[in-house]
Amino acid sequence: MLRVSLALMLVVGAIAWLAPSATNAAGSATTAAAPRSAVIGKRVLGHSVDGRPIVAWHLGQPGRKRVVVISTMHGNERATRRILTSLRDGRPIRGLDLWVIPVYNPDGLRANTRRNAHGVDLNRNYPYRWVDLDGNYESGPKAGSEPETQAMMAFLSEIRPSRVVSFHQPLNGVDVNTKRPRFAKRLATALRLPKVSLNCGGMCHGTMTMWFNATFPGAALTVEYPARIGHRRASVQAPRALIRVLGGRFAR
Repeated sequence: MLRVSLALMLVVGAIAWLAPSATNAAGSATTAAAPRSAVIGKRVLGHSVDGRPIVAWHLGQPGRKRVVVISTMHGNERATRRILTSLRDGRPIRGLDLWVIPVYNPDGLRANTRRNAHGVDLNRNYPYRWVDLDGNYESGPKAGSEPETQAMMAFLSEIRPSRVVSFHQPLNGVDVNTKRPRFAKRLATALRLPKVSLNCGGMCHGTMTMWFNATFPGAALTVEYPARIGHRRASVQAPRALIRVLGGRFAR
């Protein structure tokens, strides 16, 4: 009887020990059961001041026209990231070699502030016509001082895209006073945004697009959405329009 009881205890203990593992495995399987079919790669470009990863998702077809799309450079301009996450989580993309970075400033997003955890506006920290700015446009102690800036500069210098599209809010327009104005105008029409000339109120110093345009053959431009963006516009209409203007298409 003692042997039977001992055997029974061992069986019950084994079941109890295995049960959590089965639950965890099921949970993991559930998490992994929704693969992002559009994603062909993922890269951590670097980390924010507070150590949060800056993640770039690789979509499309390597060897085609290379494009980088960025959102949430300012942490309180968060709505446009839905455009990028919809591309990441949607159908595979053909005809483009596309990288999307939904959250460039994760510390600012966490704190719902324009600047990073050092209090620096990342879009005034680049080493092109950098000047010492204070207040809301604090440009940092020197050009390229911030880890987020350094990570993005290294990434763009490595892959050298032909186009960079940087999404912002809330000025409502596409900057057509840029390196490739015809492309900017086509994009504005497709996104149903006004064609504008963005001069930052005279505070355009050390911006990412200015640095890229002055450094590489490719062209970078800024797209400003209004403060509020409807869900369908951000998750369906804008991604479709962006891919179309860039010369890509979605797989059927």
